[in-house]
Amino acid sequence: MVEFLWVPLLACLVLTAIHVYLGLHVLARGVIFVDLALAQVAALGVTVAFLAGHPIQSEAAYWYALAFTLGGAALFAGSRAQRAPVPQEAIIGIVYAVSAAGAVLVVDRAPQGGEHIKQLLVGSILTVTPAEVATLALLYAPIGVLHWLVRRPLLDISFDPDGAGARRAVRRWDFMFYASFGVVVTSSVRLAGVLLVFAYLVVPATAAATLTRSARGRLVVGWALGVLVSVGGLVASWTWDLPTGATVVVAFGAVLAGIALGLAARAVARATRERGVDALRGAAIALCATLGLAGLLLVLAPQMDHWWLDGLEAAIPSARPLFLDSDERDMHRDSVEGAQRSVAELERVRAMQREVQWGAREISEDMQERMRQYLAGRAELLAGDRMVLATLCARARERQRWWIGLPLLVLGAGGAWVLARRWRAT
Repeated sequence: MVEFLWVPLLACLVLTAIHVYLGLHVLARGVIFVDLALAQVAALGVTVAFLAGHPIQSEAAYWYALAFTLGGAALFAGSRAQRAPVPQEAIIGIVYAVSAAGAVLVVDRAPQGGEHIKQLLVGSILTVTPAEVATLALLYAPIGVLHWLVRRPLLDISFDPDGAGARRAVRRWDFMFYASFGVVVTSSVRLAGVLLVFAYLVVPATAAATLTRSARGRLVVGWALGVLVSVGGLVASWTWDLPTGATVVVAFGAVLAGIALGLAARAVARATRERGVDALRGAAIALCATLGLAGLLLVLAPQMDHWWLDGLEAAIPSARPLFLDSDERDMHRDSVEGAQRSVAELERVRAMQREVQWGAREISEDMQERMRQYLAGRAELLAGDRMVLATLCARARERQRWWIGLPLLVLGAGGAWVLARRWRAT
């Protein structure tokens, strides 16, 4: 695995190094979607180049994208005014919407437009070459040095805009920031796609802002998160055969959600220590009310998704058959065994396909076609077994609504009512 993923990992680390720093400025300025807007402008430039007959990865397409992006950078730098009648975020949103619509119109006239849009969104970071990573690093290195040399005015404008406006030519520094930012975005979108570039820019900076106050601390935390998520996303993509760019973006979201839950748990624990018994009583009432609500939903709508019950049945496989008759139990057992066999076979053949894709195994074109047909047939069998299981689940839910839902409703609602009365009494 390492021999195939080390180049994409290097590309992710290069993206992390430059985008986390730029993300601190974007977050401090409050122009969260400027990256997405400039990335979409760059994508529009690539689309126009594609319609003109240039390949997406060609140098001509890159210069098209860069020209479009520098135009957007000039517009954003000129629209920054402290008392402008139109907020800069509104202009950013308009530029994004118009660029996206323009790209759709242009792609509508281009062959294989859907594949072109998909490549612009998720990129092709898995197929990046060492030469492309080196080129990207050599391009970003002088930009990083430039930002280091002029860090004071740029940090003042981002973190202290009122004071900076009275001392320096804000628009001049703004154009330098947005122009260099546009060069980075144009080059990154070409390699990684719009969504991954946006994730690298915003998510680490957002997570770092919730964990530390200083700009230096945010930069260090953001870099650390970027490295960890890059490694985890690439490994998950390889392990489960998922689209790499989308997997890394989802991994960023999962990490951010985990940090938010951790901070919320810390706040609840702090409140519990400060308020003592009141917080515990409130938590107990909320728990009882949640149980009562779960029971009520199961009684009223047994066919809706009840995730808690699905999780319980997954943890205790024998729970669902308790609510089926003998014939249904036999059918349930056969379908479960058939689905497990199909999943195992699909995973085995897909692993062979991955080896072929990565060059670790060589097979003939005829054998590859047979593998595709076998996968299609096995997928149909798996879909049939899952349909049977879904039907049996629906029958079980109709019975569980009275044996599980109604007791939960009574106990949860009754417990919440009793606890609330005692709380008021004391």
